[in-house]
Amino acid sequence: MGRGFRILGVVLLGIVAQIPALAAPPVAPVGAVSGFVRNAAGLPQFGAAVEIMRSASHSLTVFTDERGYYLAAGIEPGRYLVRVTAPAFLPAQRESINFPAGVTTVVNFTLNTLFDAVNLLPSGRTPAQEDDWKWVLRSSGNRSVLRAVNGPNQPKEEPQYRGEVSLIAGGEGAGYGTSDLGSTTFSLERSLFTTGTLSFAGDVGYGALLPATSLRATYSQHLANGSDPSVALTVRRFAGPESAPGRAALQALSLRVADSFTVGDMLELKFGEELDAIQFVRRVNAIQPFGSAALHLSPNTILAYGFSTSVPNTRIEKGFDTAPADLSETAPRVTMQDGDLKLEKAQHQEISLSRKFGQTSVQVAAYHDALRDAALTGVGEPGGTSLDTLDDPYSSNFTFNAGRANLNGMRLVVQHRFGDYMVGTVDYGYGGVISASDGSSLPALRQSLHVGSRQSIAGKASGTAPGIRTKWIASYKWTDGLALTPTDLFNTSPGQTDPYLNVFLRQPVPYFSRHMELVLDLRNLLAEGYVPVVGQDRHTLYLVQSARAVRGGLSFTF
Repeated sequence: MGRGFRILGVVLLGIVAQIPALAAPPVAPVGAVSGFVRNAAGLPQFGAAVEIMRSASHSLTVFTDERGYYLAAGIEPGRYLVRVTAPAFLPAQRESINFPAGVTTVVNFTLNTLFDAVNLLPSGRTPAQEDDWKWVLRSSGNRSVLRAVNGPNQPKEEPQYRGEVSLIAGGEGAGYGTSDLGSTTFSLERSLFTTGTLSFAGDVGYGALLPATSLRATYSQHLANGSDPSVALTVRRFAGPESAPGRAALQALSLRVADSFTVGDMLELKFGEELDAIQFVRRVNAIQPFGSAALHLSPNTILAYGFSTSVPNTRIEKGFDTAPADLSETAPRVTMQDGDLKLEKAQHQEISLSRKFGQTSVQVAAYHDALRDAALTGVGEPGGTSLDTLDDPYSSNFTFNAGRANLNGMRLVVQHRFGDYMVGTVDYGYGGVISASDGSSLPALRQSLHVGSRQSIAGKASGTAPGIRTKWIASYKWTDGLALTPTDLFNTSPGQTDPYLNVFLRQPVPYFSRHMELVLDLRNLLAEGYVPVVGQDRHTLYLVQSARAVRGGLSFTF
């Protein structure tokens, strides 16, 4: 009996000893921060001091090893400032970095000297990684890079700069608008002062006439106060049609300035303007402002308002290697009327509500568009001495001035991510379009144009094929009647697609998968939506939302 009481007493003492531990609150999981520190030439910096600060009294300093790698563990969740200093280099820092619990946040730095700030061109080459499923190179090449990994594994080093050169050509369109013009496209990006990025991209075409050339230089920067200013200069030149006086070249220069910042944690503002100067028969200038305001009602709900005064430039968004160097894909959009050059102008206003439910995102939007000197795309050679068409010497396309139009509509977009390899999107739109009467002739076309309401349904899927790593995007947009302009002309939502059947592929070449890819761009593959119009010489022309294009080539990444 006495022995039993002693055993019971020991058990009770053990339970009592565990009560404080059971009553204590659970320890919150901590995170970590790691990354690489290099100079502008890509060399790792040994002994650089990396300071992680939450406040003046709460900071941690670690040093990089011989590989330029650093790791700071035991970081409590919250927002921190990370600063890197090293002898003979300008300091670099990132502010308001959110370190979540239980993950390793990766922050890479490139340190610059004063000489590096003016030496813009790269002095060496480093292996480039795969681009992150975008048509243009990412701007995170060698500025501060943020990402999170779930495990303690060390991240891969980022390339110092990224560049791409593509050799692209089209096939004969047999009257459907495809140009057989070959071109060389290129893109190069370089970081400045850790938070800035300088990029240079362009397309130089080849043909019997003067080359069709588009060049664009952009500088963007992320400031410590959260602002993201950018400035871009774009220059374009197209040889004029044979019927133009002196075969004049159409030259366009665009200067775009933009900025964005947040007010508190709820309101995000973006604004800017673009100055366009065009020289053809005469000079035309225009200032086109744009802006948007997004109110974050909750972490998964956004109410937004936006306005713009020009049709979005899909060529820049898609990349120069995915759009032909012709007037149909190159902003600013210009036409001729009574022999005078006209610049398409617009006033677009839109309000939208977006909500995310796990892997699914939904957006509803309503808009109002007011177009002036609207540009329609035509296929064929108008012939005669038409004063209302602007011929494209690099394809069988032309533009026609449709005058004024007021278009209202709405959109519903649903997007869902299917695992790691595919994203699907469905877009339903109902709105105004520019249409024409059947059997119209080119001289009387303007009188037959009118505004009608149409429905459209677009399906789009994109992803990367596992194993063979083919990057692909396929889409089809159907409209329920005759239309010379797409419904929702200013659509920049995830549901935006070109009309009809389109396929884009980027296939890594075996043994050169990190440096060489095959590019294939098929648009309006079935040649749908062509509306016949009788030209001045009695030949049949066509008006179309999107001319068929078949283009392909090789892309080299370095």
